Amino acid sequence: MKFHAAVKDLPERHVARIRHVGPYSEAGEAVQRIFAWGAGKGLVKFPGTDVLAVYYDSPEQVEESKLRLDACISVPEGTTGDGEVKIMTIPGGRSAVAHVELDVNENRKAWDKLFTEWMPQNGVKPDESRLRYEMYLNNPNQHPEKKAIVDICQPAQS
Repeated sequence: MKFHAAVKDLPERHVARIRHVGPYSEAGEAVQRIFAWGAGKGLVKFPGTDVLAVYYDSPEQVEESKLRLDACISVPEGTTGDGEVKIMTIPGGRSAVAHVELDVNENRKAWDKLFTEWMPQNGVKPDESRLRYEMYLNNPNQHPEKKAIVDICQPAQS
């Protein structure tokens, strides 16, 4: 796993989301549904559309069957949701951002490295009042080594 972290000031993001409840490893169906919804409305355009997953729970603290994640795509401000698709704004601000290149099964390892190593070593404290998320920067199937390139974004106290 390649790992590089820094503190950054992230922008506010407007997203359409579909909630997934259950093991994080099973969120792929929610991702497919948000893509289908966005494509049907002409909102999925690459480059330009950000793909994110917002994490609400820690697997160490919440039973796996109750973990909550929102599969998201960025949308223009003023977009309206329908049915299971909700619209929300992810607040911006100071965040610890780990830019990682990893195998699909290494996400938890990357989060652990950010939380238990990099943030404490750099005097960065998490801000639990804002949403944490991952931003997916590539399609792993198009990477020569099938690696995912991801920004892990953990809000930090000012």
